[in-house]
Amino acid sequence: MVGYDPKPNRKQNSKAEVAVAGSASGLVTRTLVSPLDVIKIRFQLQVEHLSSSHPHAKYYGIIQAARQILKEEGPTAFWKGHIPAQILSIGYGAVQFVTFELLTELVHRTMLYDTQDFSVHFVCGGLSACAATLAVQPVDVLRTRFAAQGEPKIYKNLRHGVMMMYKTEGPLAFYRGLPPTLIAIFPYAGLQFSFYSALKQVYEWAVPVDGKKNANLKNLLCGSGAGVISKTLTYPLDLFKKRLEVGGFEKAREPFGQVRKYEGFQDCVQKIFQEEGTQGFFKGLTPSLLKSALSTGLVFFWYELFCHLLSSRNTSDSKSQALIPLPTPSSQP
Repeated sequence: MVGYDPKPNRKQNSKAEVAVAGSASGLVTRTLVSPLDVIKIRFQLQVEHLSSSHPHAKYYGIIQAARQILKEEGPTAFWKGHIPAQILSIGYGAVQFVTFELLTELVHRTMLYDTQDFSVHFVCGGLSACAATLAVQPVDVLRTRFAAQGEPKIYKNLRHGVMMMYKTEGPLAFYRGLPPTLIAIFPYAGLQFSFYSALKQVYEWAVPVDGKKNANLKNLLCGSGAGVISKTLTYPLDLFKKRLEVGGFEKAREPFGQVRKYEGFQDCVQKIFQEEGTQGFFKGLTPSLLKSALSTGLVFFWYELFCHLLSSRNTSDSKSQALIPLPTPSSQP
């Protein structure tokens, strides 16, 4: 179960165990979905229409984009920015799940709301994601830029990227796109957590008793469904965030087509609407939904699995210690 559960028969994981499970789930998931994430970012940053009929469109389909990237940049391109992405996933997962656990426990202890209520999970999920975002936003900006650059590379490695950004753009560059990120992440993560809980309840109601034995499958399916729903409802905000994060990075974007500069969130929305229409708000939606289905499903799957393994290990250790006979005092002569 994700979040605090006051039921007496449910063993609570420690906050350290929650942090480890959140970090591990993010690490494993990021490795598996990185290729889709790279393709999604390329689609989001392309000004030209994602259509084969457009004469200057570099990318216009998932398969075509994958072949193009593989041909021009090699297989390692699908894991561009993987080191900052892993730092992002590990840090984000730990902060998000620990904060969510703390907030749902706080709700239980101070309010009359059920901690498994849809609205409680929405608010606590959104706030926990905002806390995690504030903690790892600089790494997210670096990850986006690494995934966005082509050949020759502007940033040679993580250290070089940090130094270049700080030298040429100043410290605030590491928080580019933060306002739309926070605006987007609150409803996105809130819907993830709330729909995950709601879909698990629907699964319990709809699936026969025999089918309920496979909890891992339930977690994977419900997580995937929650990811698709939440991403569809909040997608344009994610696109605005990506466009703003590569501001000041225009030189690396020139091989991919037209480049735009945006003065801020409102200017970004207006220019995309004027030049690309409402379709521009949903560029990269297909790979993004595939990525969200896989990543959200796998994050919840691995998180619940790691929490269960950690809890089982501690239970086994406790039982083993209980079986060790206490030494009897020796008789004195």
